[in-house]
Amino acid sequence: MSFAKSLLQGPSYEDIVAKAKTSAMKRTLTGLDVTLIGVGEIIGAGIFVITGTAAARFAGPAIVLSFIISGVACAFAGLCYSEMAAAIPASGSAYSFATVALGEALGFTVGWDLMLEYLVGAATVAVGWSAYLVKFLKAAFGVKLSTAYTSAPIEFSEERGFYMDETTGIINLPAVLVVMFCTAALCFGVKQSAIVNHLLVATKLAVIMLFIFSSFAYIKVENWSPFIPGPDAATGREYGVSGILRASTLVFFAYIGFDAVSTTAQEVKRPSRDLPIGILGSLSLCTVIYIVVSLCLTGITNYKNLDSAAPLADAVTALGMNWLSILVSVGGLAGLTSVILVSLLSQPRIFYSLAVDGLLPPMFGKIHPKFGTPFVQTLFSGVFCAVAAAFLPLGVLGELTSSGTLFCFAAVCISTAVLRFKRPDIERPFRMPGGPLLIPVLGAASSFALIISTGWSSVLRLGIWMLVGLCVYFAYGYRHSVMRTGKAVEGLASADKFGGGHDATYEKVEEKAEA
Repeated sequence: MSFAKSLLQGPSYEDIVAKAKTSAMKRTLTGLDVTLIGVGEIIGAGIFVITGTAAARFAGPAIVLSFIISGVACAFAGLCYSEMAAAIPASGSAYSFATVALGEALGFTVGWDLMLEYLVGAATVAVGWSAYLVKFLKAAFGVKLSTAYTSAPIEFSEERGFYMDETTGIINLPAVLVVMFCTAALCFGVKQSAIVNHLLVATKLAVIMLFIFSSFAYIKVENWSPFIPGPDAATGREYGVSGILRASTLVFFAYIGFDAVSTTAQEVKRPSRDLPIGILGSLSLCTVIYIVVSLCLTGITNYKNLDSAAPLADAVTALGMNWLSILVSVGGLAGLTSVILVSLLSQPRIFYSLAVDGLLPPMFGKIHPKFGTPFVQTLFSGVFCAVAAAFLPLGVLGELTSSGTLFCFAAVCISTAVLRFKRPDIERPFRMPGGPLLIPVLGAASSFALIISTGWSSVLRLGIWMLVGLCVYFAYGYRHSVMRTGKAVEGLASADKFGGGHDATYEKVEEKAEA
């Protein structure tokens, strides 16, 4: 076999399914559970943080169109995820899908890229958490924290590139502290349960509904005019159609999370029914919420005033509604904390999937003997995330997360089409409409178009990250691959130890029911 062909070789569909069937995870989650898990992961930095930046810098009131464009792209990817997740109920999600359809090398690249979604995504959320903490302390207690220790020392613009000057801070300390707190909690055994997730989802939705109903009466139609702003000579911002597309990539961050539903494939009672419900249900619900919130946000204040990491709190503060600013900040802090926890909790699953296939060192698939947690993996994730949150600006983190996730979505769309032709014989309990090519082509094309719209700098950063991943694969993964060596990695923990905690809660509920 030639070297090029060996890179396209991957495990068979039967091997992946057999591995999933031997998992110790219990199938206890319902369609409602996975929908709320998806909503819990989706609603976070996107609505509480990124919306303001995207409107102020790129789209203006037309941020509504940006959400719709991103939502359509996500819908294409969501249909592909639904088919793949129902047919291949493995916890590796996009990594497992791409490995079966496109081969091990490309599968590893997708798995490596998923780290951007979880690690850099968690760093982005941490920056937003810091901003809401600042707003909360000022609104509730009159305490004003120094910007030197609540903002990154590095900024970025297309004209200047990365730069440091008197306007930048020293370190974003609150962002570092919340990441390290979550990391420590996860290292020493604190798990996120489905019941707690339901409560956090309810809290976030309640705060968002309160913002919508409380701010509705203050909407001024003139703030929506012009709906699509023209170029601004004073700031050098283009706005217009190109700005809407650029904002679409940035607010795409707001949809990250619906794909996390597919990682619960081994814990769902009826994958063929519940996974599509969870993926498409959470996506649809959040799209409606985002459109309404963005209309209210750009209606109560001029879009140019929203260039902040805490736009909802800033907007209601400007209206003199200090009480609502406090509640929005509390909701933001609770919601963003849950997203950081879930992201740092999910990352070890990606490490485990790669380690069990021999593509990463065995330490990434082991459990701490005393604490019973993926200690090393979680600590590594936390340190990486904390450094990024401490020193990098919100815009760079958000675009890098969005472009990385868009690449994964495109890979899943391509994998879905390839597997239709490569393995037409496998059972597909859920089939996307439109045949084997329509939805995957539209999904992959829209994802790549959004990546390109971010500009050369963002595409370059994504390319560098992928290049580093390929270096890791050829330096270690290619030589230690279980598929190539035929030797299983010894000493790894069982898959249920990396289940993200959803199964743990339901095991307790099930035990009580049996008793």
